[in-house]
Amino acid sequence: MNNEQRDKMRIGKGFIAALDQSGGSTPKALKIYGIGEDQYSNDSEMFDIIHQMRSRIITSPSFGGDRVLGAILFENTMDREIKGRGTGEYLWAEKQVVPFLKIDKGLADESDGVQVMKPIPGLDELLQRGVAKGMFGTKMRSVIKLADEAGVEAVVAQQFAIGHQVLEAGLVPIIEPEIDIHSEQKAEAEELLKASLRSRLDELGPEQLVMLKLTLPEQDGFYSDLVEHPRVLRVVALSGGYSREEANERLARNRGVIASFSRALTEGLSADQSDAEFDAALDAAIKSIYEASIT
Repeated sequence: MNNEQRDKMRIGKGFIAALDQSGGSTPKALKIYGIGEDQYSNDSEMFDIIHQMRSRIITSPSFGGDRVLGAILFENTMDREIKGRGTGEYLWAEKQVVPFLKIDKGLADESDGVQVMKPIPGLDELLQRGVAKGMFGTKMRSVIKLADEAGVEAVVAQQFAIGHQVLEAGLVPIIEPEIDIHSEQKAEAEELLKASLRSRLDELGPEQLVMLKLTLPEQDGFYSDLVEHPRVLRVVALSGGYSREEANERLARNRGVIASFSRALTEGLSADQSDAEFDAALDAAIKSIYEASIT
């Protein structure tokens, strides 16, 4: 583990940029950016275009380690270069932004009110490549839709089982058991989730640090005890479908939690903007998310 990166993640002021849309979510991300599916003919061209978009964000003068602590990358992005350097290397060396790798392969079908992760074939090899390419940590996402105790426990058990595999590879896992913001049982699911997370965190050894990526809670400050837990390096929040304005308002009311926004970060960015317009829009987004993250 890079101690300088660890310290930045523990005490730094700022947020994590989630730039990790993968195969299934890339067309939607590109459409919001102003590029329709008629502008590419296959996955290879699609990934070329999304890398151009991510490179434009990362190389922008608005994007730097003074406000952006980390960035989560899709595997395809990790394997590519920005200005002749591996993406992870560029992020840290040029921007002082800590790189993370999305490792999950999407969600299984719903059962017991949740969607656990699909199997992750070749995970050990992927983690080794992540280490070689300068990744500090990983991220993996599950979804909770109902306050079903068995379902929530299945999500958390799987997250921590893979989390241990990540820790053994020398990386820090971001554990992301998202709760659907549209769930009619959202507050009840949060109660179950927090209890299950506490139980698993208490079982970790003193050198085993994890991060948590959680849906912004219904009760302000609900996750404060997780923020203070000695095995938690940082608690970050996903925007989860909230607009950037609402996500920022909710985030600002949860002291110690920082953003890890994806769509809410790129809201307002467009392929047809001039560099000056693009940088100004990105700066405004980063400024608002940064300010909500340092409350």
